[in-house]
Amino acid sequence: MEIRKKVWPEYYAKIVNGTKKWDLRLADFNCRPGDTLILEEWDPKTRKYTGRTTNRKVAYVVKTRDLKFWPEEEMARYGLQVIQFAD
Repeated sequence: MEIRKKVWPEYYAKIVNGTKKWDLRLADFNCRPGDTLILEEWDPKTRKYTGRTTNRKVAYVVKTRDLKFWPEEEMARYGLQVIQFAD
């Protein structure tokens, strides 16, 4: 399955250069090993896509409800997922 997601510029750059090989996301979508994430660079200042994209194959997914980065109601509803990219 192909899944499209926004990525802020500072994280996009680290993903593209190979520094960042995982992603932390709200678990409001299904993501499984073998899926492809189509990561689209999104600038939160301009609230627009930059036009740059990169694809990463999902190697591993773990979901948890123990981290507190999002509003409690969304955490309770979805939990979180950490996405590791394949090389």
